[in-house]
Amino acid sequence: MTATATINDAAGQRWRWGGRLLTGVMSLAVTLFGLLVFTFMLSHLAPIDPVLQLVGDHASAATYAQVSHQLGLDHSLPVQFWRYLQHLAQGDLGLSRTTGQPVLSDLLRTFPATLELATCAILAGAIGGISLALLAAYKAGSWLDALARLISLLGYSVPVFWLGLLGLLLFYAVLHWASGPGRLDDIYLYTLEPKTGLVLVDSALSGDSAMFRNAVSHLWLPVAVLGLLSMAGITRLLRALLLEESSKEYVMLARAKGAGRWRILLRHVFPNVLGPLITVLSLSYASLLEGAVLTETVFAWPGVGRYLTNALFAADTPAILGATLLIGACFILLNALADALTYLTHPRTR
Repeated sequence: MTATATINDAAGQRWRWGGRLLTGVMSLAVTLFGLLVFTFMLSHLAPIDPVLQLVGDHASAATYAQVSHQLGLDHSLPVQFWRYLQHLAQGDLGLSRTTGQPVLSDLLRTFPATLELATCAILAGAIGGISLALLAAYKAGSWLDALARLISLLGYSVPVFWLGLLGLLLFYAVLHWASGPGRLDDIYLYTLEPKTGLVLVDSALSGDSAMFRNAVSHLWLPVAVLGLLSMAGITRLLRALLLEESSKEYVMLARAKGAGRWRILLRHVFPNVLGPLITVLSLSYASLLEGAVLTETVFAWPGVGRYLTNALFAADTPAILGATLLIGACFILLNALADALTYLTHPRTR
């Protein structure tokens, strides 16, 4: 009887896991489809005429009609959207009107730059934010706690573009500690063999130490700007969670038994806030992937954010849709991953 109950319980758990997975996949598909519909409709409300941008203001009506037919803009919006879905199902994101290249190849070229920048920034922000929040919770009410709150306030208050311009002025123009805009100097940019699209990895694989140092000198300043932005949110939320958790009865009991403050904080309090922390980290990472537009513009970083900005100014609908779909997919997938990790690491969610 016990063996039968165990088998039934295991089968029921597999069904629950399957149901959760199916629900997650359906939710992901519906969300992406809604995002695609909204972006498609919004891009067609732009006051810029993409046909006029291609043919010019002095083109004849016949030329205008021909280009409009070639772009498929002479059909109704539902027909245009249906044709876009048909091409999308085949992996075709269309042709960018700005670059003249397939949108998929443009995204494959620009996304590694954004991925590298956002990954380094979230690592810096997570290390700094978690360390600062732990110190603030350990020394609540001290100057360390005040410093943590000050950094959080600055990270939320200072505009990221102003901080980037100030960093370029100080560390590039005055102190010469950074190498300025771009990912590499021109002397290395055209000699680097792109294997992964990540300049740090490719320069390290090339064996050229001078090229690797040049890549680091270009990368550290935008990483510091974005890292401060993510560190502010991580520090603020984690500090509040740690202080709230530290006021519970089991912490008082551990103190009464003679356990040290660091031991209580790291072994008892911190694991209990790990679930919300994972969610914050995933949201911060997703925000960096989608919100690095201003930083990429200031530092001339050839990423998806800058590519999307240029496409918006040019009313380049295929490029806008492709970039938005990529960023939305990253955001949704990171949220799903955070939910799964929270479910696995936090017993109360199970």
